[in-house]
Amino acid sequence: MRFLRRTLGLLAVGCQLLGEAPGAPLPGTAPLDWEGDLAARMVGGIDRDLDRRIRSARDHRREAWHLESSSGEAFLPTLLASAETRRQALREILGVVDIRSAPALRFVTPAGSAAPGTAGEIGRGTGYRVHQVEWEVFRGVTGSGLLLLPDGEPKADLIAVPDCDWTPEQVVGLAPGVPAEQQFPRRFAEAGCRVLVPALVDRGSRFAGNPGYRTVQHSQRETLWRAAYEVGRHPLGYEIQTVLAAADWLDATRSRSPRNFSWKSTLDHISAPGSGHQELGIVGHGEGGLVAFYAAALDPRFLAAGICGAFGLTQREAELPLYRNVWNLLNQFGDAEVSALVLPRALVLEHGMYPTAVHTDAHGGAPGSLWRPTAAEVGSEVKRITEWLPEMPVSLLAASEETVCDWGTAQRIFLQLGATGALSQELRPAPRLTGALPEAAARTRRLYLQILEDTQELVRHSGEARAAFWKPADTRSREAFARTVEPIREAFRDETLGSLPQRAGAANPRSRLLYETNGIRGYEVVLDILPDVFAHGILVLPQGIQPGDRRPVVVCQHGLEGRPSDVADPRIESPYYHRFAYRLAERGYVTFSPQNPYIGGTRFRQVLRKAQPLGLTLWSYIVRQHEGITEWLAAQDFVDPARIGFYGLSYGGKTAMRVPSVVPRYCLSLCSADYNEWIWKNTSIRSPYSYLWTSEYDMPEWNLANRFNYAEMSWLIFPRPFMVERGHDDGVAPDEWVAHEFARTRRHYVKLGLGDRTEIEFFDGPHSIHGVGTFEFLDRHLHPPGR
Repeated sequence: MRFLRRTLGLLAVGCQLLGEAPGAPLPGTAPLDWEGDLAARMVGGIDRDLDRRIRSARDHRREAWHLESSSGEAFLPTLLASAETRRQALREILGVVDIRSAPALRFVTPAGSAAPGTAGEIGRGTGYRVHQVEWEVFRGVTGSGLLLLPDGEPKADLIAVPDCDWTPEQVVGLAPGVPAEQQFPRRFAEAGCRVLVPALVDRGSRFAGNPGYRTVQHSQRETLWRAAYEVGRHPLGYEIQTVLAAADWLDATRSRSPRNFSWKSTLDHISAPGSGHQELGIVGHGEGGLVAFYAAALDPRFLAAGICGAFGLTQREAELPLYRNVWNLLNQFGDAEVSALVLPRALVLEHGMYPTAVHTDAHGGAPGSLWRPTAAEVGSEVKRITEWLPEMPVSLLAASEETVCDWGTAQRIFLQLGATGALSQELRPAPRLTGALPEAAARTRRLYLQILEDTQELVRHSGEARAAFWKPADTRSREAFARTVEPIREAFRDETLGSLPQRAGAANPRSRLLYETNGIRGYEVVLDILPDVFAHGILVLPQGIQPGDRRPVVVCQHGLEGRPSDVADPRIESPYYHRFAYRLAERGYVTFSPQNPYIGGTRFRQVLRKAQPLGLTLWSYIVRQHEGITEWLAAQDFVDPARIGFYGLSYGGKTAMRVPSVVPRYCLSLCSADYNEWIWKNTSIRSPYSYLWTSEYDMPEWNLANRFNYAEMSWLIFPRPFMVERGHDDGVAPDEWVAHEFARTRRHYVKLGLGDRTEIEFFDGPHSIHGVGTFEFLDRHLHPPGR
């Protein structure tokens, strides 16, 4: 509404163009008659486009897998032949890419235990003992939970993963909070299985932020997602690795000969590597069900998997909590495709109790919910599996809303593991305490901080990862660099920003005159980009353009929640923008001020959430918009197509780093009030500048730390001129971060002989356009008339 009021007010002023009335179109364009908030209309169009892409992703996945489904004989070989390639793709997007430590599990005796000599024993049930254990994962990350050891020879090994809001002690019956019929791990222990129950980081916010340094109120899992996503990791991936590390230990401690087994030999770690007498299965519920599902898909050692309260939600990922968002997942995997990686091993899917949760944006976190999907939603995804191969061992069990791994589910898993005997349909009495219970809150804090600190370790080494990624770029000469950098540019466009199909059809330009002041005219312009997606902005024409006069153009980009009128309206004096698009027109430039879609608060961020599981971002759309804008500008008879530059502030500065990197029509780029050590800005757990603690959950970009910081983005702009504008009092980052990162930009330009094409201006001021050194920079490289 603010933009509409401004526009109507300007139209009412009266335009002084001869023969033209307020609202008249620019020659060569059709009249623009749209009303209302065009920024909201733009975001809505992108939203609808993403909805269509999400709906079609399911069919595209089926085509992309190229599986022969005419018969079981034809299907299985094609599935198995491609399974490892598919698993590798799933590992990468889940961040399951680190080499785990050698198997090492220790039994923990809590302080104050009544039985200090019993190797971590805290309880005894019917035919089994309960031990507190911890195990190594990698780099200081450990697993923690309970190990249930049978009194005799184990019939099978099982990892039982509870929902993250249930502690291991609750789910085995040693602590209150989970009804007996939902205490699924002890069903298997009572039947003689060795059962390991890991703890997960819960959804609460007790430790969110950095305890002792910064407290926030969004969930702990969201904080972990924000920090991990930037370094190509994921909270789910960390927990999958924890489960796989537990499987490593179980695998390494199987008895060579069942006759020689004793529970003491397991405790003393003296059992030799197994010969397959004990098989391994996995069962999980809720968040633990999702961990179990992916773990079984990634690791063929699990001969059977039971997934309770987790199947059937993936297609609606953008509605789930942010910590469920997985980059590029829906292009490759729905629940059916993940299930295909478990097959032909046994898979039991239980439509029983699902965890419910509601996260809001009230405290700066991302909104999202968990719910129980309908039987039809679950059934339709199971149908996709059975259509591929009806004979595969997939079981869908319809259960009540209170059921978690009931006897039927557990019995199927038990039998698939080749265990002898049968599970009792009735649970025996809960185990009795024989030692002190672990401090669940302290354990959660420790697990949370271990993962959080590991992301910091990855950031500290991210420069090495970026150097390795950039190694193919030959910097011995400008020519060699230009030739070898193109695959890196393509990776930035396709794998970091996300690439949409090329625009199809004409731009269909529409416009209307907004104002004329001192002979300078401003037109509102709309261009078609994709169905439902358009570009919109204000074109400002300087006075005195003569026939055949081709002027340089500066595309002037606003920041967060901004409008084109903020930079191009002569009547608006913003403390950030200072009418810089209009002022440049006064200097003889043509300017164009686009509306970017980072507007609307939570709305545009939730639109981004729809894009991420498709391997897309808002930049995917912004790039296509700027391609359309620069193409249209280059075709105008008053524009020199070789002199189109870009100048953006704040979020517009983010655009200045990304869009010119992949839009070659921009002959230079100028980043104001944004350039800094971008990776630390997004991930630091100790810096007050960090986006980890703000409401801007849209900031993390998948695996960016290992490929592109701001210096690397500027190398993609090279050899075109590039400048940074920086106010000493700008709160986006300290001067030291900015100067440190810019030194890497400058070194690249200098080493390749173009040091005069890059510079930085520090000025004594805030987060704003200064317009002194930057205007001189534009004049020097774009050569407007008379300058």
